[in-house]
Amino acid sequence: MRTDIFARLDREPEPPKIEAPRMSRHRIALFGGTLAFYVAIVWAVLITSWLVALDWKVMLFRPYQQWPELHAFLDYYVVLGQRGPTAVMVACWLGWRSWRQHTLRPLLVLGTSLLLLNVTVGAVKLGLGRLGPHYATQIGSAEMFAGGDIFPSGHTANAVVTWGILAYLATTPRARRYLSAVSATVSLGVGLTTVYIGTHWLSDVLLGWAAGLLILLALPWFEPLIARTETWIFAVREQWRERRGGARPASVPGGGPQPVLLPQSMAADGGPVAEAVATAAPGPVLPAGHAGAALRARAHTGHPARPGGMPVAPAGVRRPPPHTDRAPRAGSPARPMTGG
Repeated sequence: MRTDIFARLDREPEPPKIEAPRMSRHRIALFGGTLAFYVAIVWAVLITSWLVALDWKVMLFRPYQQWPELHAFLDYYVVLGQRGPTAVMVACWLGWRSWRQHTLRPLLVLGTSLLLLNVTVGAVKLGLGRLGPHYATQIGSAEMFAGGDIFPSGHTANAVVTWGILAYLATTPRARRYLSAVSATVSLGVGLTTVYIGTHWLSDVLLGWAAGLLILLALPWFEPLIARTETWIFAVREQWRERRGGARPASVPGGGPQPVLLPQSMAADGGPVAEAVATAAPGPVLPAGHAGAALRARAHTGHPARPGGMPVAPAGVRRPPPHTDRAPRAGSPARPMTGG
């Protein structure tokens, strides 16, 4: 017997009815608050405020020297924020979900979020050009517009988006709450790990959290585009299948009258007998213009069938007598001749 765990691995008979999240007032309020926090962090770093001083204090504290026993573990843990490995892991899971639920929405949502992440975070990184702690040149400076690419933290933003997608695509409120807590914990740990190792400032991590959260909150605005893209992909797939399979012959509906071939003498006379025999057997109807030609072409050689299935010789034709003067072949016994 199969348990419920293995039964859930089977493909569902039809796509489930999952309602996509909408841009509610609560979500719009969260988006506006997160955007204000994002702008405030950027402004605080640009004017070299107390946040930059805190960055330098944490950097000079050197956490990797204070707790060196954690370094080996955190070197592997920070991989949970790298774009390549995390995207592959989450794409495999969402790909299985897409196959099981007959829908491309999970994969399309993941692709949309990663595209938004690369565009928004990458543009801010290159535009501000902040140097990291290992490449800082002047103590107390913000190290802005110096050719760097660490502000905001890409590891942190990627962890928020990649693992947050699992909570966004959850089908039940309970699963959404649990996955939200797990994704928040993972992204928080990844951000603090980059500060521990010394690859990012603390303000980089704060801005990375805000950047990833903005993308998750903005995804409902892209749901109509995702739905249209899914419909278009399925339509293209059906067209490709039709072209690959070729034109199929049309099936002939059964139940219609099927003509029976008669000898030329009977077919030529016509009359009620021929008409009754022609309409007796059910079958497909031959197209007009071909039924008469087929009857005339095959009436010369066709023989009416007996009820037992043996053909009847036409009138005036006799079976030739056996050749009694022929000798049997060498090496084969003579067989008795039967018939007249």
